[in-house]
Amino acid sequence: MHRLTTLPNGFRIVSEPMPGLASASVGIWVTAGARHERAEENGIAHFLEHMAFKGTARRSALQIAEEIEDVGGYINAYTSREMTAYYARVLENDVPLALDVIADIVLNPAFDAREIEVERHVILQEIGQALDTPDDVIFDWLQEAAYPEQALGRPILGPSGQISRYDAGDLRGFVGGHYGPGQMILAASGAVHHDKLVALAETLFGQLPALTMPAAEPARFHCGERREVKTLEQAHFALAIEGPAYRDPDLFTAQIYASVLGGGMSSRLFQKLREERGLCYTTFAQAGAHEDTGSITIYAGTGAEDVAALANLTIDELRRATEDMTEAEVARARTQMKAGLLMGLESPSSRAERLARLLSIWGRVPSLSETIDKIDAVDLPAIHAYAERVASEARLSAALYGPVSAAPSLEALRERLAA
Repeated sequence: MHRLTTLPNGFRIVSEPMPGLASASVGIWVTAGARHERAEENGIAHFLEHMAFKGTARRSALQIAEEIEDVGGYINAYTSREMTAYYARVLENDVPLALDVIADIVLNPAFDAREIEVERHVILQEIGQALDTPDDVIFDWLQEAAYPEQALGRPILGPSGQISRYDAGDLRGFVGGHYGPGQMILAASGAVHHDKLVALAETLFGQLPALTMPAAEPARFHCGERREVKTLEQAHFALAIEGPAYRDPDLFTAQIYASVLGGGMSSRLFQKLREERGLCYTTFAQAGAHEDTGSITIYAGTGAEDVAALANLTIDELRRATEDMTEAEVARARTQMKAGLLMGLESPSSRAERLARLLSIWGRVPSLSETIDKIDAVDLPAIHAYAERVASEARLSAALYGPVSAAPSLEALRERLAA
């Protein structure tokens, strides 16, 4: 059973013990990600995440790594569109050390000029690597096509030109405007003791002044297309269907619908595109959600001569879902979703992340039984109704990369779906 405590300044501590474990996962999740950046700041949240490990007022970059690894621990971070996370996995007795290090890198980054230049080069290499990986970059392009000229549509890594000019002042400005106690969640799971975590948090974070962060720019889904023709071995095809936001009652319906379409080897897209027609090696569908919007993403890679057939067959499967979806398919998708949830709870790292994510969305952590009840409530009529809405509204965006000249246009795909 989890416990939640909120300090007077708004800083939240949520934890869930896992009896029998000797280790713990502990971290700070900050509700400041890529969509909270202004256009001229694109990529700075990710840059800041990198700089957190490059030294503080008390520790050098080497000391940060050594203090955690000397006790056999692991420390890392990531940036998403709506969050930045800094977390560690250590043994039970080393939780205070891990939290002290994490607090240090979050609250006291040094932003040394030489280290900024070193990490700038690292990030530029990361951007270059992403651009050289078609089945990575196509999802950034799909996001941009769906949310053009919006914070939610810009890449998390940012453009090279802007990364090349950020300095310590820019980084400090983003921290000062977004890293307040009300935007932070300390989440922990495994061999943890809530009252001890609260005492540590009061010492490390209790004196932070409250901060009012500006609201993120509202998202507006756009039916857009980005097509980049290039000589590659594969044509990469990605489709986004406008979907529900985090708190939308249809979220679980969309997730189960996506699972039936492309959630595994038994899914409709896998069976039709790969097993029956041999058009691709990889295809999948998944539902993702944000604060105020969401999307179902479909991806497949194929040869130049097959890209038109693959795109049209994908649309045909969306149409067929309105006609002959079966109770067995929906039941399998519900079971897959529940199994994935329960298996994830066996990891303290996954459990801590779930606590932070749900708390940031709902302001509380819904019980496991509440979540399972919502999954079980999605029945065949609900899926049929959702599939009908997808087909009739045809709210699609697309990104294509490689030898894709022969692929149908987005408008042609939308007309095929709505026909």
